[in-house]
Amino acid sequence: MLAMNKLRILSLTFLTVASAAIIASCGNGKGQAWEYARNMYDPIAYNPDQPNKNFSNQQTAQLPPDGTTPVGYDRVVEEYPNTLEGYNAASSGLKNPVPVSAGTMNEGKLLYNHMCAHCHGTTGQGDGNVVSVGKFPPPPSYSTGNSSRGGAMKDLTDGKIFHTITYGVNLMGPHRTQLSPTERWKIVMYVHELQKAQ
Repeated sequence: MLAMNKLRILSLTFLTVASAAIIASCGNGKGQAWEYARNMYDPIAYNPDQPNKNFSNQQTAQLPPDGTTPVGYDRVVEEYPNTLEGYNAASSGLKNPVPVSAGTMNEGKLLYNHMCAHCHGTTGQGDGNVVSVGKFPPPPSYSTGNSSRGGAMKDLTDGKIFHTITYGVNLMGPHRTQLSPTERWKIVMYVHELQKAQ
């Protein structure tokens, strides 16, 4: 008897759900039936090329405010190309905007150890783990080596180091997609400390 009542309740529930589904699916989807997500049929957002009464110039696509930086814009990539001329121009045109402090220096050291030490070594002598495998030549030491672009590594400026991290050089690949400009500047700050080491 108990099993019979459970079967009746289950059958009645199934019949109710099935009936509701059939009734809801009737109609052409434009006002005669119930709609689940009305905004999927009639979007309320403006398209970029549509007139928009919310702005005084009636345009949906607005120009950004003066002095703003677009998302993903990298000044070095735009103003200092990946050429020897761009590298030399970066030397005089770029200065590290990140203030030197114990905190930023520690962040620069941490970023350097994660992104650079595997080749350049923890002390910047070009003795990283990748070099010890023996398949790759060591990069020059920051304190005693010479740059492949000319000059001593210990004399590299903020702009030259930043340009090199951004674009890479020789076997070193570009790091602009892995490191934000602020992170690159923090590494530049720490590399200057390594340039002083002997």
